[in-house]
Amino acid sequence: MAPLSYGFPMPALRLLLICVIALMPVAARAASQPLDATPRIALFSAFEPEWKALLAIVEQPVSHREKGVEFVTGRVEGHEVVLVLSGVSMVNAAMTAQMAIDRFNLRAILFSGIAGGVDPSLNIGDVVVSERWGQYLDVILARETPQGFQLPSWSKQEFASFGMIFARGVRAVREGQPRPDRQFWFPVDAKLFEIARGAVAGVELKRCAAEKACLVRPPKVVVGGNGVSGTAFVDNAAFRTWAFDTFKAQVLDMESAAVAHVATTNGVAFLAFRSLSDLAGGGAGENEMQTFEHLASENSVAVLRAFLKAMGK
Repeated sequence: MAPLSYGFPMPALRLLLICVIALMPVAARAASQPLDATPRIALFSAFEPEWKALLAIVEQPVSHREKGVEFVTGRVEGHEVVLVLSGVSMVNAAMTAQMAIDRFNLRAILFSGIAGGVDPSLNIGDVVVSERWGQYLDVILARETPQGFQLPSWSKQEFASFGMIFARGVRAVREGQPRPDRQFWFPVDAKLFEIARGAVAGVELKRCAAEKACLVRPPKVVVGGNGVSGTAFVDNAAFRTWAFDTFKAQVLDMESAAVAHVATTNGVAFLAFRSLSDLAGGGAGENEMQTFEHLASENSVAVLRAFLKAMGK
């Protein structure tokens, strides 16, 4: 039987296939070419209120779109920056972090956004600059037995469980390591963290939202402690208590630990500023996020700007 040519003469078909194969590596390389070589700081946000708060402070903005993701280059407080709209979720955050690293010459990644508060000493509007981040919903859902929830024999318990939910570290690859090591906490960059310690004094934070809803207590900035991230919006008082008791976390969100993981693997400095828009189910009534998401976004950006001023060139 003659080989199939789908209407093409065989020499022409061979030439077509050779051209397609030859072009494939070129297209793959072109897809990840840097957009510019200017050393920049990436300023990340996850969704519209956070994004608008960042756009409001950028000078000379120029928009770029890559595979549907928006990047905006410009200047903030004298620094060359690129704003990145990651989208909500751990996967979106990891994907856009790697895209930004591949396409820009990044000095650092700073995340500005809102979060749910789990530390009972914190209130809506407060801004937290955590010292490390963990992926607390990378979990094993354990088997239920007459003796209680039981983990597989090949695993070990790392933290107190929430029912059948057992959190554990993830395997993170590193240059020069023969195999990935399992770790739970991803520390932020030590130098950036020390700058943040001295940059927050006197930062003016908003107390009233545009809807005239005002906070009972004046918001404050907290530098230090733990943050956790996962693939769930949390609005449950019992789960909130578990997150605080188990991880000693001040805040939880859906992106920061994913970006910290990607930044660590790529050797890029990372720090996150998270302002509380709600109490993750700890409030007396309905979840407060929609009331205070704009206020929290603007408070986070206020601390970010103070940090950039203190950072210098």
